[in-house]
Amino acid sequence: MNRPSDTSTAPTLISVCAGDKTGIVCCSNGLPARNRTLLQRLSGLLEQAGLIPVFSPYIYAKDGVFSGSARDRARALMDFYQDPAVTSIFDVSGGDIANEILPWLDFDIIASHPKLFAGYSDLTTVINAIYTKTGQPCLLYQLKNLLSEKESWQAAFFDTLLHHKTPLSVFPYIFVQGDSMEGIVTGGNIRCLLKLAGTEYFPDLNRKLLLLEAFHGGVPQMTTYLSQLQMMGAFSRVNGIILGTFTEMEQEQYQPDILSLVQAYAGSLPVIKTPKIGHGTDSCAIMIGSYQKFRRQADTSI
Repeated sequence: MNRPSDTSTAPTLISVCAGDKTGIVCCSNGLPARNRTLLQRLSGLLEQAGLIPVFSPYIYAKDGVFSGSARDRARALMDFYQDPAVTSIFDVSGGDIANEILPWLDFDIIASHPKLFAGYSDLTTVINAIYTKTGQPCLLYQLKNLLSEKESWQAAFFDTLLHHKTPLSVFPYIFVQGDSMEGIVTGGNIRCLLKLAGTEYFPDLNRKLLLLEAFHGGVPQMTTYLSQLQMMGAFSRVNGIILGTFTEMEQEQYQPDILSLVQAYAGSLPVIKTPKIGHGTDSCAIMIGSYQKFRRQADTSI
């Protein structure tokens, strides 16, 4: 990990302007009621930036982890896609149940009403499904991170979103093997991506860059996921692998580490590692469905 590194370049986002409505949804596990104060603060930040936050009626858990039925949560998302005043939609949830809304989404409507859609973790399922079914890129990013980081991080977010600059979408990386790679980025949370395996929503991996990250899970779980990807032919089809953070693996310093595990499956594929994509509150954003190039350079470091 002491090799030269680079910083990514980022594509332009769908235009979002001050005065636009921003939809806030919860497609995965409903949030605990104690999160109301947090979302009020988040709403205030958006309003200060000139956006108008509009909340789905299905945000807080009412029945176990459910804020509403799969159909309810899908309808709330579709309502935002069909509202011409809404130009961006952020999912503030995570967990396990986002994939159950997929059969209830109207991808023809989504395709004809392009919006910036963003979420992370379990929203890997929805993000990749939208890209697969419509070709629309989506942002892998958790809006609640704005409440955990310094004002400079908030400024970077709004520069990215509103001012068509890309500071939050440019992240450091290091080449673990190889010197260059390029392609359309797919993937996200490894566990959640594999929920789409065998369904019409799983992305075509041919000549893509496969992004993988994780929060929970040790060596047995990562071995299981990587083995499944191998049996699906993933590593013989992609142009390269982007490794984000693997929180539990890295915090607990499990051995073999995630780099060793991935290299055992990756063969000669180019692999980069970044500490700035994943579940950390300092995570940058990356556009799933965007074409990106990565090159080794000797003048920067992580």
